[in-house]
This record gives sequence, structure tokens and C-alpha cells, in this order.
Amino acid sequence: MNKIVLTAGALYAIVLLRAGGTFAVGWLAGAGARRSRFAARISSVTFRRAEKAIQRWGAPVVAVSFLTVGFQTAANFLAGSMRMPLPRYLPALFLGGAAWALLYATAGLGVFEVLARLFAEQTALGVSAVAALLLAVGGLVVYRRRRTALLSRDTAIEES
Repeated sequence: MNKIVLTAGALYAIVLLRAGGTFAVGWLAGAGARRSRFAARISSVTFRRAEKAIQRWGAPVVAVSFLTVGFQTAANFLAGSMRMPLPRYLPALFLGGAAWALLYATAGLGVFEVLARLFAEQTALGVSAVAALLLAVGGLVVYRRRRTALLSRDTAIEES
């Protein structure tokens, strides 16, 4: 139990720094864009409406983004670039970060312990499991790239 608490605390500190840093980079990028040649596009009515919606309703999206894979960084960056007020962002960061840290500290440690035990007791089975997992991930990546390429090609043909 003590190991889980220490791991969760360390992960919580990491996620606060990483997500908060991403928010800050987004804030700076948004400020720079507002002073650039894109300022006219950014000041459109549609963009301002989206910015207001993110400022008002983006906190739940930021909090839930910590339970996703791949969306977390984008949500924090957009929250920053769209100038989500800190009183709305920080509670979402603290809650979502805590959920992420607890999830990875419990389930993540559990997976690592199972893999360590599997490798220690049945090395061949452990190597086979990791190889199968890597093949499955590789197959998924290839499938998605081919599907994207086909969709891009079909879109280009339709536009011709």
C-alpha cells in the first residue's frame, strides 16, 4: 500500500507539471497568434464563440481528458490557447490529474507486477505475451495508416 501512495504522489506531481506546462505553452501560443497575421482569423465571431464555450464549459473536458490516451495534451493545450480562466482550469487539472495518478499507480503497478511475475516464473510465456502485444499494436498502426491513406485517396478522387 505504501508503494502505491508514493507512486501516486510522484505521478500526481509529474502530471501537474506536465499538464500545467502544456496549458502554459498553449496560453503563450494563443497570445502569440493573437498578435500575428492570424489575428484577423482568430477574432472571427465563430472563433470567439468557440473560445467562450471552452472558457465556460471546457473544465469538464479537461478533467475527463486525463482518462483518455492521446487527447490529454491536446485538451490542455487548447484550454491554454483559448484562455480558459485559471479558476476554471486548476480544479479540472487537480481532479483529472488525481484520477490519472491513482489509475496509473494502481492498475499500472498491477500490470507491471503481473508482467514481472510472469517473466520470473515463465519467461517463455512472458516473452510470447509481449511479442503478441507488440504485433497487435503494430498491426493496428498499419491498419489505421492504410485506412487513412485509402480515405485520403477516395476524398481526392471525389474532389476531382
